[in-house]
Amino acid sequence: MDPQQSDEPHITSATLNDVARVAGVSPITVSRALNQPHLVRPGTLAKIQAAVRETGYARSRPAPAAADRSKLVALILPTVANPIFADMVQAASDKLTEGGYQLMLGLAGYELWREEILVETVLSRRPDGLIVTGTLHSDNTRRRLEGAGIPIVETWDMTPHPIDMLVGFSHEAVGHTVAARMVEKGYRRIAILTANDPRAARRNLGLQAALARQGLNVVAIETVPVPASLQLGREGCARLLGAHADIELIVCSSDTLAQGAMTEAASRGLRVPDQLAVLGFGDLNFAAHTYPPMSSVKVDGVAIGALAAQAILERLGAAPGRLPKVTDTGFQLIERGST
Repeated sequence: MDPQQSDEPHITSATLNDVARVAGVSPITVSRALNQPHLVRPGTLAKIQAAVRETGYARSRPAPAAADRSKLVALILPTVANPIFADMVQAASDKLTEGGYQLMLGLAGYELWREEILVETVLSRRPDGLIVTGTLHSDNTRRRLEGAGIPIVETWDMTPHPIDMLVGFSHEAVGHTVAARMVEKGYRRIAILTANDPRAARRNLGLQAALARQGLNVVAIETVPVPASLQLGREGCARLLGAHADIELIVCSSDTLAQGAMTEAASRGLRVPDQLAVLGFGDLNFAAHTYPPMSSVKVDGVAIGALAAQAILERLGAAPGRLPKVTDTGFQLIERGST
């Protein structure tokens, strides 16, 4: 780039004008895309995002002094339609309030490009900390988070390479544990009913890997859209049974899908677990009260939310203590009447 043609002083890092030139749009359009992406056409937004990645553009945000802090901590979730996140949100909000901070909630869906746009928008509001769901991010999102200059906590997952801090559990380990116990109980014809969710996909891979080590393969995998619902559980179960009537166990990616599968089984006169066993995930508040009571994998959403908020507060000097960089909250296989 010729510095004499630039509208801004020459600096070594990319400017807004550089992004505009690469994208072939005006600087004001770039600014709008970064701050109000919902107002920009998808095609134009995609060109600007590509230009941001190509130029390495990042807006400078020096860490604010204590007196200038926003007193806001952002939490990015995929959805609020999945009840598994409700306990986390409440616990995080309660803990932040104790420390004099408030929670700002954003919903990114399950697509990486949506998270990328939301992270950019959230950071433009200058929160004092950010809690995100999962450890799978686009390259651009990861760069933005690494350079944000604020405490970042990834949650609901495990990785050897966290961006900053991490509170969660291993989905692969969940799959391993489920496979080992269900095979021990005698199940061999095992199918998977799963939502199209990257963390559910990790559990499924763990399950399949553990079964393969014992010389077994899953009979079938039925994938349904997110968010999961009882209706999708019934329909997914019906498709599985229609193609493979000899299935012994359906492992579901959520309790909601499992409840739907159990309802479909009952409608066909199948006895659970004698003729068809069903396993959920999440151990939601209804799981112990279905008929028969639902087996599930319990995860501690309250602990995830509270510990993530605590980690942010400690880093900001608003709470005593020093949590480790990585906290594994674990999980528990709860066996009830459906298996």
